[in-house]
Amino acid sequence: MKPFEIFCACPPGLEQYLEAEALEAGFKGATAVPGGVQFAGLWPNVMRANLTLRGASRILARFANFRCFNLSQLEKQTRDIDWHSVLRSDIPVRVDVTTRKSKVYHAGAAKERIEKAIAERLGASIASEDAVKIMVRIEDNMCTFSIDTSGAPLHQRGHKEAVGKAPMRESLASLFLRASGYDGTEPVLDPMCGSGTFVLEAAEIAQGLLPGRTRSFAFEQLASFMPDRWADLRSAKLTNDITTRFYGSDRNHGAIQNATANAQRAGLSDLCTFTCASISDLQRPDSPAGLVILNPPYGARIGDKKQLFALYASLGKTLNDRFKGWRVAIITTDTGLAHTTNLAFSDTSAPIPHGGLKVRLHQTKALM
Repeated sequence: MKPFEIFCACPPGLEQYLEAEALEAGFKGATAVPGGVQFAGLWPNVMRANLTLRGASRILARFANFRCFNLSQLEKQTRDIDWHSVLRSDIPVRVDVTTRKSKVYHAGAAKERIEKAIAERLGASIASEDAVKIMVRIEDNMCTFSIDTSGAPLHQRGHKEAVGKAPMRESLASLFLRASGYDGTEPVLDPMCGSGTFVLEAAEIAQGLLPGRTRSFAFEQLASFMPDRWADLRSAKLTNDITTRFYGSDRNHGAIQNATANAQRAGLSDLCTFTCASISDLQRPDSPAGLVILNPPYGARIGDKKQLFALYASLGKTLNDRFKGWRVAIITTDTGLAHTTNLAFSDTSAPIPHGGLKVRLHQTKALM
């Protein structure tokens, strides 16, 4: 099979960081595009991308494309795709279609024709909820077929069961860590750690653990799946021997219990320390200076926003007083709240989508 386009999705505004990760991971030609990163590859590249790319939320394999100007052309050319090399006849298929600026403008009619062609050519049943999802985009009369090779979103690593009220997705946390200059060589502390996402992601990055090591993927249900190659990829020993430690604290005892349990499931208990403490009681760890990163409440979901100004002010005072030499990264929807900390921010990102909101990453240099 010829190389095809592999698309790795991420939140808009963070594409450059996923591009850097993909290039570091050896995906040659990886290029940032709106909403993600793309590069050419084959099915083993698809498997490895799902297994290794922390910042990706989903991996799509764009395995076929052609021009079409009417439904008959669409159905005929869909039949001509070598479906047996991609899909299994015993696995149900779901088809989603979007159309834009094309002669084939009725997505529902296009979906029916595509489903008919696949069912008759392959013998697979069509279902609404299933393991294999085909996404068809018809734009400017160009029809592109993609397979969602991930299945469950990639932030679901497979070992974090306990989460808080407004969790940070693991994939997004890893991109914020990279955007904050974290490279796996320094301590990381989250003083409002919730279920421990930032702390656990930082520890996994430092130790070289593969993010997809404990979960399954939709590509395992494809005809193109290579079990032996997959077994080799998963068994690769890439872990590092490290002395760096990672710290989380939270005033909520239940959150600390959840974070501790998540660390145990991820095999990170020896690297991570979680402590029940309020912001005013936060103490600097006995370690070299590193990165303080947190996703504090915004007021949009949890609590009364007016009460948050005192919290942010207390956070800033504690960090300025006790964390000289550490860098700080704060993710929040409200620039006014961020500046209430009285921290000297050197960089503020563009708005980034997060759970229906727009957040910004506010960063400092080493505190003086």
